[in-house]
Amino acid sequence: MENVVEVTTAAAPQTDIWGMLLFCAIIFAILYFLMILPNKRRMKEYQTMLSKLKVGNRILCAGGIYGTIKKMDDKDIHVEIAKGVVIEIPKNAVVNAE
Repeated sequence: MENVVEVTTAAAPQTDIWGMLLFCAIIFAILYFLMILPNKRRMKEYQTMLSKLKVGNRILCAGGIYGTIKKMDDKDIHVEIAKGVVIEIPKNAVVNAE
């Protein structure tokens, strides 16, 4: 008796392109709603806060220095941090305004 071995080739797995595209779209949507959208909203609030700054406002600088705005122009702010001590900082270095 001869030993007969029957060899069958397994079919290559089919790639489902629509499933892969749907998966990528779902991942992108999750990233958009959890990361991109909140960041856009936060940046809009920050730009609104910067546009409402005026002389006399008390601010917090990015370096942790509190001060009062004494003079402003388009890009820079002159901030009094102590009596008679005025520093110049870029407008986008303001973290918070009161």
